Amino acid sequence: MQRLSGLDASFLYLETPSQPLHVCSILEVNTSTVPGGYSFERLRDDLGARITSIPEFRQKLADNRLNLDHPAWVEDDTFDIDRHLHRIALPQPGGRVELSDICGRIASDPLDRSGPLWEMWVIEGLAGADARMVVMTKVHHATVDGVTGADVLARLCGMEPDMSPPEPVEGPGDARWVQLAVSGLVNFATRPLRLVSVVPTTVSTVVDIVRRVRSGRTMAVPFRAPRTPFNDAVTRRRTVAYTELDLEDIKKVKNRFNVTVNDVVMALCSSVLRRFLLDRGQLPDTSLVATVPVSVHDKSDRPGRNQLSALFTRLETQIADPAERLRAIERVNSVAKEHSSAIGAMLLLDWAQFGARALLAPALRLYTSTGLVRRPVHNVVISNVPGPQVPLYFLGCRVHAMYPLGPVVHGTGLNITAMSLTGKLGVGIIACWELVSDVWRLADEFETALKELLDATA
Repeated sequence: MQRLSGLDASFLYLETPSQPLHVCSILEVNTSTVPGGYSFERLRDDLGARITSIPEFRQKLADNRLNLDHPAWVEDDTFDIDRHLHRIALPQPGGRVELSDICGRIASDPLDRSGPLWEMWVIEGLAGADARMVVMTKVHHATVDGVTGADVLARLCGMEPDMSPPEPVEGPGDARWVQLAVSGLVNFATRPLRLVSVVPTTVSTVVDIVRRVRSGRTMAVPFRAPRTPFNDAVTRRRTVAYTELDLEDIKKVKNRFNVTVNDVVMALCSSVLRRFLLDRGQLPDTSLVATVPVSVHDKSDRPGRNQLSALFTRLETQIADPAERLRAIERVNSVAKEHSSAIGAMLLLDWAQFGARALLAPALRLYTSTGLVRRPVHNVVISNVPGPQVPLYFLGCRVHAMYPLGPVVHGTGLNITAMSLTGKLGVGIIACWELVSDVWRLADEFETALKELLDATA
């Protein structure tokens, strides 16, 4: 068996019917490139062949009441691909509204924990596109983060339509309930010993934060974000929209202002959110605050599939001029990155090991049942994941676009995730329907926001 890390398990403990914690991707693919021609049955067989090299797709959770530690991954001996791969046709006329409605419904439903925590939906019937279809993937956050999710997707894809599947990879095996309980008891009993190394690091980090606050060199502070319509308790219903931008245009802005691609993406999100709230007369006087997940895979020696830290940064939405706003975002991002690095990449991972389900679930109930949920930790989650810049073929189908969708959580009913792929930037937007029902208004503003920055480069 393979024990979940504390951070991996926290996505299980914090999941509720109204807060499913999975990540999704919408892939637009062209089936005309499939060797021998496309059929759903052939795609199913090819997927089954590749799953032999993806142990994450063959593992299920093992847990029992006597286990005092986090659950474990074990091989699912009864794995059946038909429980995970689904086929559906779009209702007419098969446009983006119908597609986003279907994707929103799929994203609303939690995954079945009795088997491997993933689903794949083949969506056919796109309007005016005989050779095109959409594949939507849904994987629990306990299984993948942005980096490991991209790695899993890479094992389903190739740079040629007829690439052979990778070599099979063994899974973690099985675990008896006694083994799970005994090893869990040992881990639970020795857990306090790990505080010896974690507490001193935490104390020094707190001292450093105090110094930074006094000198003004700190990132945005949690629970200081202004109220917006999308900062409240969420319901189960999700709504989805997406857009695609030219990566070369984004790089043109990056080079003109001497900033990073991530700075430009943050500025685009800032402009979109500013316009969205301004049109409704709900733009706060102070800046919106975004949480940006940060991968620490290259720095971590800790176990677990989620290797994440996070930084809080201001979106400077109170600034009207797009160019001035971008420059301000670059400055606050630099401070936030410096502060995040000073905290230490491993601190969140280490403390997550002590987060027991007996504490996290009641804490979430307290947060959602009191006025705390209306005092947002942050306003929005924004992720930017670099992807491959070479043509990709998903099970033989040429990938034309990819739109990632992150989780929506209580207090923050909006998530914007971007991923670059072969010269394009796909932006996926997911929200709680009751808090943001018109997400297409957000998606359609991205082109306008990019044009404003391009005009500023002239």
